[in-house]
Amino acid sequence: MRNTLAILKKEVVGYFTSPMAYVVAAVFLVLSGLFFARYVSSAQIASLRGFFQPASFLMILLAPVLTMRLLAEEQKLGTLELLLTAPVRDVEVVLGKFLASLAILAVMLVLTLYYPLLLFWFGDPDPGPLLTGYLSLLLLGASALAVGLLASSLTSNQIVAAVLGLGILLLFWLLGLSASMVENLPLVRDALIYISLGGHLTDLVNGVIDTKDLVYYLSFAAVALFLTVRSLETRRWR
Repeated sequence: MRNTLAILKKEVVGYFTSPMAYVVAAVFLVLSGLFFARYVSSAQIASLRGFFQPASFLMILLAPVLTMRLLAEEQKLGTLELLLTAPVRDVEVVLGKFLASLAILAVMLVLTLYYPLLLFWFGDPDPGPLLTGYLSLLLLGASALAVGLLASSLTSNQIVAAVLGLGILLLFWLLGLSASMVENLPLVRDALIYISLGGHLTDLVNGVIDTKDLVYYLSFAAVALFLTVRSLETRRWR
């Protein structure tokens, strides 16, 4: 645990001493602000349901950018081998870096809390969907970051890592949209919706907490992190 916290602290400091975190946060805040203003002005209701969906897609786009350097840069500079030969377990390395990126993501979400504050100031929104909507963004973001970290472990090129991570995430996102093409095959359609990243957002955004949605996102992130650990383990035998 001590090693994980040390890596977490190192990576968080690295984020704030480089322009990456600021650029990603700025892009997210500007675009999410536009989505918020557009939805509230058009819907004329005190709700963020129409905001969470485009914001979740932003998570898919920006998560690989946040994670692309975490392991790819270490491989390029040759410091990953030093890290892996130190008395640090692979799982501690992966968890430390993942939690650092998740901390940055959490900060980005905290900075958008003035949206619901504005709703409470000028209206009377239902707090339930607001809380579960932010929970959906956090769970989806964690899953996306885990995939981005996996992609970063597979290459020493940060751009390749970002593109690979984005490709995997878009694949799982579009699976739900492709379900409409197999309406005559209900089992296949339901399976595509279930394994898609966007297929579990609707209930959470509407204020409904379903165990299967929580299990899906937590399992998705856990599998991606497990594969990242195994990817690092293979480097010991190269």
